[in-house]
Amino acid sequence: MFPPFLERLPLSRGGLDRDYLARDEEGLLERLRSEPGTRYLPIFRDEVLLEGGAKRLRLLPAATAPAGLDLYLGRLVTERGDDVAGTQVVAVVLDEESKTLLAPAEQWVSLRTLAHELDAVDASAATEAIALANWHASHTHSPRSGAPIEIEKAGWVLRDSAERHELFPRTDAAIIVGITDADDRLLLGSNAMWAGNRYSLLAGFVEPGESLEEAVIREVFEESGVRVKDPVYLGSQPWPFPASLMMGFRATVDGVAAELAPDGTEILDLRWFSRDELRDSLDEILLPGPTSIARTIIEEWYGGPLGSKEW
Repeated sequence: MFPPFLERLPLSRGGLDRDYLARDEEGLLERLRSEPGTRYLPIFRDEVLLEGGAKRLRLLPAATAPAGLDLYLGRLVTERGDDVAGTQVVAVVLDEESKTLLAPAEQWVSLRTLAHELDAVDASAATEAIALANWHASHTHSPRSGAPIEIEKAGWVLRDSAERHELFPRTDAAIIVGITDADDRLLLGSNAMWAGNRYSLLAGFVEPGESLEEAVIREVFEESGVRVKDPVYLGSQPWPFPASLMMGFRATVDGVAAELAPDGTEILDLRWFSRDELRDSLDEILLPGPTSIARTIIEEWYGGPLGSKEW
C-alpha cells in the first residue's frame, strides 16, 4: 500500500526533542563536553558521517568528538542503539582539515542524497544540524550594524556585539507545485542550472506581503505563462541547502492551458506528461531524487513509486 503523503517526506520526520528550555542554561555546551553520555553529530557543509558501511549516522562520545562549532540539537526521544532516550545530542561543525582527520572521504555523504535511507532520528538530527550551521555560516556579522556577533543559547541566538539586539535562525519560505491540466497531465520544467535532461516541478520563493497561494499563482505564471487556480496545500519539508522550507501544493490550469512559455532565465524547457508518457520517458529524463518533496508530489500524482534515474 502506498504510504500517506506526509509519511513520504524524508526530512519532515521528527526524531528529536529539541529541548528548548535547556538552551537557557549558562555554560550548557561546556558542561556537555565534560559528560561522557553526550553524543556529537559531526557535519561538514551538507555532509554527514556514516557508520562504516551502514545507512546510519555516526554519533561520537565527547571524548572522541573533534573541536568545532558546537550547536545543541536536543534529546533522543527513543533509544538509539546503546544510547537511551533522553541522551543529549550536539552538532559539531567541522572545517575541511578536521573533517579529513576524522574519517576518510567515502564515509561522508551529502544529506540530500541519503536522507530517504535514514531513520527518523538520524534524518531529523542531520536536517536540524545542517540548517542551523548554515545560518551561522551566513551570519558572522550583524545585518543591522555590521558588528561581529556573539553566540548565545547554545547556538540558537546571535547577539549584535555593538547594538545588543538578538538575531534568530531564519528560514526562507518557498512553494513547489504540481500543476495539472484538464487531461490530468503534469507539467515539468528544466531549470537553466541543470543538465538539459533534468526535469522537476515549478517552484519559487514567497515574496514579502504575499500569501502562499498568491506565490503559487505568480511563480507558475512567471516561469511558464500558465495561469493556475485553486492551489491545494499538501505538506511541507525543510530543505536546509541552505535555508528553505518547501511548501508543497497541487494546482490546476485555469481554463484552457496556454501555450507554454518558459521564461528563458530560470526555466529553459517545459513539457506536459501523461502518466504513460512519464513512465515511457524515464530512460531519457532525470527526475528529482527521493529525498526531495518534488519527488513525493510527482509520485502522489502518478499514484505510486517511480523507478527512475535520479539527480
